[in-house]
Amino acid sequence: MKNIYDINDPGSLLKENSYPGRGIMVGKTPDGKKAVFAYFIMGRSANSRNRVFEETGEDLIIYPADASKVEDPSLIIYRPVRKLGDQLIVTNGDQTDTIYDFMKEGKSFEEALRSRCFEPDAPNLTPRISALLTFAEGAFTYKMSILKSADPEGSACNRYTYEYAALPGLGHFIHTYECDGNPIPTFQGEPERVAMENDIDAFANRIWENLHGENKISLYVRYVDLESGAAENRLFNKNNKIG
Repeated sequence: MKNIYDINDPGSLLKENSYPGRGIMVGKTPDGKKAVFAYFIMGRSANSRNRVFEETGEDLIIYPADASKVEDPSLIIYRPVRKLGDQLIVTNGDQTDTIYDFMKEGKSFEEALRSRCFEPDAPNLTPRISALLTFAEGAFTYKMSILKSADPEGSACNRYTYEYAALPGLGHFIHTYECDGNPIPTFQGEPERVAMENDIDAFANRIWENLHGENKISLYVRYVDLESGAAENRLFNKNNKIG
């Protein structure tokens, strides 16, 4: 029987899964000095694969790699990362802006997500996954959320939020899909416990190299020093932006 406190190698989880879809990992380095988050996107269709990540200040934006080939921008072009004061918002869709707007008005992460549901892309009904990192006095905590369909017809939305104390060396990984399929099966259970690393390049490369070669599109990793607030980022794009 699997121990619920086991910590998985994120590379192994990804290598064994050809299509986790979009994924968020959040945690703390083993030395306890830095907060970590990673966000990646994958795609099976030409429209989904036609994307690149670009940094804009402390935010991250997804653009079409080739704007002339965009078929439907509604679910593929958005801001996955936004900074608001001492908090970072990371999501797999335009709910980033919903969370940002609600919190700017003094409302909560949970209130924002109660106004949203899974993506309208039947038959997959892709979940919306989100994370919130909160920094205060040299420490941080984080929350993760998933909004997913209550049934195959998409007749209702179930909302789950997980709140974590940040422990050295431990992270949590949530992704949109269990594996490849048609329709694609939705992620099940709690976010997976994964090992963090002190070295940003080792961690980023472990993720990128183990994402399925044909389906992976982009990856963004950020380490934030909890004492100084200094951030270090790594960005991987499979495609080059045209124009």
